[in-house]
Amino acid sequence: MGDPVYVPPSKDDDASNSGPWFTLLNKYHWFVLIVAALGWLFDTMDQQLFNFARVPAMKELLANEDGSPAKQEVVDFYGGLATAIFLVGWASGGLVFGVLGDRIGRAKTMLMTILVYSLCTGLSSFSVGFWDFAFYRLITGLGVGGEFAVGVALVAEVMPNRARQHALSFLQALSAVGNVTAATITMYLGHLEQSGLVGNWEVGPFTITTWRLMFMIGTIPALLAILIRGRLKEPEQWSRTVHDAQDDKSKKKVVAGSYAELFTDARWRHGALVGLALATSGVIGVWGIAFFSFDLVGSVLRKGEEAKVRQEKSVENSEIPLLALVSQNPSLLNLATTNADGDKGKSIGEMIDGKAFVGTEPGLQDTGTLWTAIVAASKDRDSDVEATTPLTMDEIKEAINVDDDKEVDKDALVALLGGSAATTDVEEAEKKANQLALSITKRNGDINGFVTRNKGLAGILLNVGAFFGMYGFGAVSSRIGRRPTFLISFILAAGGAILVFYAFEKVEDLYWMFPIMGFCVLSPFAGYAIYFPELFPTRLRSTGTSFCYNVGRYLAATGPLTLGILTGFVFKDAPEPLRHAGIAMCCVYLIGIIALPFAKETKDQPLPE
Repeated sequence: MGDPVYVPPSKDDDASNSGPWFTLLNKYHWFVLIVAALGWLFDTMDQQLFNFARVPAMKELLANEDGSPAKQEVVDFYGGLATAIFLVGWASGGLVFGVLGDRIGRAKTMLMTILVYSLCTGLSSFSVGFWDFAFYRLITGLGVGGEFAVGVALVAEVMPNRARQHALSFLQALSAVGNVTAATITMYLGHLEQSGLVGNWEVGPFTITTWRLMFMIGTIPALLAILIRGRLKEPEQWSRTVHDAQDDKSKKKVVAGSYAELFTDARWRHGALVGLALATSGVIGVWGIAFFSFDLVGSVLRKGEEAKVRQEKSVENSEIPLLALVSQNPSLLNLATTNADGDKGKSIGEMIDGKAFVGTEPGLQDTGTLWTAIVAASKDRDSDVEATTPLTMDEIKEAINVDDDKEVDKDALVALLGGSAATTDVEEAEKKANQLALSITKRNGDINGFVTRNKGLAGILLNVGAFFGMYGFGAVSSRIGRRPTFLISFILAAGGAILVFYAFEKVEDLYWMFPIMGFCVLSPFAGYAIYFPELFPTRLRSTGTSFCYNVGRYLAATGPLTLGILTGFVFKDAPEPLRHAGIAMCCVYLIGIIALPFAKETKDQPLPE
């Protein structure tokens, strides 16, 4: 395209031009559309990387001091809390940058938001605990929240009237490409993790695991802001209505970017409140339901892979023998592992922790509990006891720490150690322990890689459907109007989400369930991009759009938190708590449906001034 310069908008009122919408666009129109699309694409890539990284990040950051994994309900709760904090940052940033978009211009504000969300995403990769991770996500959310409103305002004001809704639906549909990019990154990193090429790099005090790499990749959008700085111009409509009017002292002062002004006029106040209800319904639907479907995929597929491990007798042939060896010779915990090439690695105690064991029965984690107890018992011994002295059964029983609300037969747990005879030859014991530790690590890497890749595949398939759903919203709304299209999309969204949370069982289900859910659940978001700019005048367009979309996120922040509570507490005794929680959350679409009778129909109407 070369170096684009400003070109006046094409005349779309020429009756002779009855071709497709994109034939109305000149070079500068395409430049603006591509820049806005890239900004929103990278924005959604960041959002999706967070969704894929959330559970592994929570498991690592919330792990107990002894290396044992945090309880699943703790991971679920804090995962929901981290998402809620991110959405609060998103909402706050949207409100602030929405005002700036009306006051200082769309182009300047969009570049600021891109820099904020991309640089702060990179900081998330250096988190050492939950609260600093949550802080980084809060700041990232500030930038993510501001990008949407200024981007759609920019495109809405630059595009010819007849092309506007199609360009905006196309812009929103391209956000699916950002989600697919994140999913592709996740799948590729999962492949590298399975092959052992990533996941164990040491950089200072950090082990660069896959989720940390995801956030490092999220810094790339900063390059976009650098490349387009100075080339993107403010829309002529904004410059004439706000910038030039403010400079002209002879004219009445124009109040731009004011929430007080937004709510003083009944027309704009009505649009803001209706838009808020529509956005709240859809945003909760995506962030409180659909995006948690990736966690459902991970949970269901992991249980399936662990069931295969049990069927293949891996627990009896690797986990229990290793437990027996280490209980008879605790010094093996300090044995440095050696791979097939003779290279030394971490010690067995560093390489293997309680969460590495799948247990003899689903959800039981008995072998993991035993391993944690053996490690703790060996540390609690008096310094004058030889490290090679076998642990007594009483020492192991005393070190077993289990949930207070669960009755565990410690004698039965310890009895597992008798299921495999441990050798008394030191050299043979070291060789066998090394082989078993490497075998367990490889097995777990295979499981983790399989789950990570298929979560990425779920994201790709969901967003393939989303692309067509969002672009389709523009096509349908141009024919039947905004309000009936919203009604159809909300009903379909609830149905698509219920389908996945109720019926997903195996990998094959990904290929048809997730495109359907993506088509249904994401289609209303094209409606937001088209409809919200049509509700407000130029001087309040970014502010009003931000209010609808981002105050909705304050309310939507309760969605993930509610889902976490439903999953971790209300339905915690169900075989798959996330299923019941996701289905229950689908009632949020009633909010948007109830608001539609109060919504103004804007089909075939020009942007208000």
